[in-house]
Amino acid sequence: MKNLRLMIAAMALCALGLLSAPASAQPKEIILWHGYRAEEKAALEKVIKQFNDANKGIQVKTLAVPYDAYADKISATVPRGKGPDLFIFAQDRLGGWIEAGNTVEPIDFYLDDAVRKRFIPTTMEAMTYRGTVYGLPLNYKVVTLIYNKKLVPTPPKTSGELVATAKKLTDKKAGRFGLAYSYGDFYYHSALMNGFGGGVFGPGTTPTLNSPANVKSVELMMKWAEKDGILPAEPSSALITSLFNDGKAAMVFSGPWFLGEIAKSVDYGLAPLPTLDEAGGKPMRPWMTVEGVYVSAPSQNKDAAFEVAKFLTDATAAKVLALEGRQSPANQTVYADPKISGDAQLKAFRDQVEVAVPMPNVPEMTMVWSPATSAMNGILKKASTPKAALDVAQKAVAKDVAGLRKK
Repeated sequence: MKNLRLMIAAMALCALGLLSAPASAQPKEIILWHGYRAEEKAALEKVIKQFNDANKGIQVKTLAVPYDAYADKISATVPRGKGPDLFIFAQDRLGGWIEAGNTVEPIDFYLDDAVRKRFIPTTMEAMTYRGTVYGLPLNYKVVTLIYNKKLVPTPPKTSGELVATAKKLTDKKAGRFGLAYSYGDFYYHSALMNGFGGGVFGPGTTPTLNSPANVKSVELMMKWAEKDGILPAEPSSALITSLFNDGKAAMVFSGPWFLGEIAKSVDYGLAPLPTLDEAGGKPMRPWMTVEGVYVSAPSQNKDAAFEVAKFLTDATAAKVLALEGRQSPANQTVYADPKISGDAQLKAFRDQVEVAVPMPNVPEMTMVWSPATSAMNGILKKASTPKAALDVAQKAVAKDVAGLRKK
């Protein structure tokens, strides 16, 4: 009888929350999705292990999602509460996910000045949508000048120097070119477009594809290809890699993804993209993509998830991701570390990002790619002038944007 009374008393205390059930002592489990492979994946997993070892109350499990299906998987699962607590992705889809609802949690509530100031300002801009912050920037990717040191002892600093150097190194009959890059790809062309002060949107996401600045940027590109003759015709990524590795392309405009394709026999260097004599000496300004760490809106452990995001983006984690994962951290404080500042590759991308432009994260951006690609193809095939092709693209994008706003 006495034992029965004790059992009833214990049950009552549990109901009142005065006794903790064993389950409450279990650590909170945070699921993190990412699209990394190889050294990037290994570096991320090392940082996560450091977090798990130091925080027994929160344990993180990671899942590497195949990149081709990654964005669609987020869109399909997260709003239904079937996805992760945290996920890492570039900012280009951010606006669409926010407008779709119940995907990305706003995190202004969690941010203090110390956290805000740890990042390169433009990377925080990429995580901001309509004045609200939705993610912590983890790393960035940006296009810069990559050159063969044997062929180009001193990289050009201006477009005039670029053309002069490239002409000396071009011999079309021998299949040699001073410069090679995917100039027909609108992403790569952004460096010229932004350098001239152009862009795809004006205030209120009003399309501006056929602006005078954009037209001038395409005209300069065509001058390099036709009049100056320093570019290969219709270069593919495979052709550019082959030319550079064979010593038949002296300079390339590309990003960190290109470095892993360079043959070990090639002694290469990195330098900022040249300034534009044709634009009054303004710098070429490539688009910057920023991978952010986002808290899923349906997560049941948002506070814990944010603690993980904060850890992933601090200086200690950034050092591992930079030196072992070969990523460019958005955390600006880590660049004071001698091992980071003394790394030629990391320094080059850090220098370039100073003039880079965050790729628009608005939903309307998805409507730009197809018309812009058609315009660039028509221009390269000489089926249309730059102005006429961009006029057609402008009309197409304006129509689609107007349709989106009616929904």
